[in-house]
Amino acid sequence: LVQVVESGGDLVQAGGSLRLSCTASGLTFDDYVMGWFRQAPGKKREGLSCITWNGHITYYADSVKGRFAISRDNTKNTLYLQMNSLKPEDTAMYYCAANVVNCAEYDEPTRYWGQGTQVTVSS
Repeated sequence: LVQVVESGGDLVQAGGSLRLSCTASGLTFDDYVMGWFRQAPGKKREGLSCITWNGHITYYADSVKGRFAISRDNTKNTLYLQMNSLKPEDTAMYYCAANVVNCAEYDEPTRYWGQGTQVTVSS
């Protein structure tokens, strides 16, 4: 059983910061490309950023580039997303995925998804 679990979402003021975490079990964490995605109501899930097993960042969405930073700690089986200068338009459910091939695609059949963590940014 593969389990992917996100945490760290919260209600924050515009301009604030959050750090999201994602832990994975039931798989060898450092075998997988990991990524962060988000979905706002009425919109498709969009790719934000992905990172390889050895820390190479493969993608940043232009909407978050320069504000968000992805990282991973393979010793803790944990993926992070540092989110700075948050805007109301960042409000969404944020998802972690393992086994990403193309980070720009909204979904792939091979991915393992977490349940999501809600981020709400007020103005």
